[in-house]
Amino acid sequence: MERLKLDYNILVIDDDKELCALIKQSVTKENISAEHCYSGADGLILLEKNDYHLIVLDVMMPGMDGFQTMKKIRKQSSIPILMLTSKNDSMSKVHGLRSGADDYLTKPFDMEELIARIISLIRRYTRFNFVDNHSQPLTYKGLTIDFDSRSVITQNGTFELPRKEFDLLLFCAKNQGRILTKQQIYEEVWGESYVYDDSNIMAIISRLRKKIEPDSGTPFYIQTVKGIGYRFNKEV
Repeated sequence: MERLKLDYNILVIDDDKELCALIKQSVTKENISAEHCYSGADGLILLEKNDYHLIVLDVMMPGMDGFQTMKKIRKQSSIPILMLTSKNDSMSKVHGLRSGADDYLTKPFDMEELIARIISLIRRYTRFNFVDNHSQPLTYKGLTIDFDSRSVITQNGTFELPRKEFDLLLFCAKNQGRILTKQQIYEEVWGESYVYDDSNIMAIISRLRKKIEPDSGTPFYIQTVKGIGYRFNKEV
């Protein structure tokens, strides 16, 4: 597995002290430094004092659990969050993703897989932070998103997108691989409270797919996650 070329710092919030120590030891070998704490409350205090590139957050903790902790984090930060859960049921995973998690692992897990996911999330997060500051085009397999012209270049041609189409596509791309609920998309793109009217979102995504997808009937970039929302393909 390729190591990161730069040093990054992560925060591990888990009441399992042995696991915290093991994660810290493992990520250090990948040029990633780690701090850890054993409660959500302590994690929030550290977040106010220090800058991190990613948070590893356990769901099952005494006092403030992982979901409550993540809710407070999401009020002030879009930092990537990788959740750890001992619950092997789909509802817990869906709840975590809907609440703002970027990824999750079910305990027990392979440490190599955890490291791979941490590195992937850090690369994605730092890439888009760089893009925001430098207005560089985003390039994927067969798709380029140009900030300056608010357009896309695809195998179907070049399209200058209306504002909401561009904003929706960019929001999904910036959260590549993360499942976004219709409420999250609506509140980000429309800038107002969600009113449970999905027709506007569905219409814009339908128009986008006709422009950017090789086959709009089988979406490659903007994928539907049934019963939840949409996800920009993490494989591109």
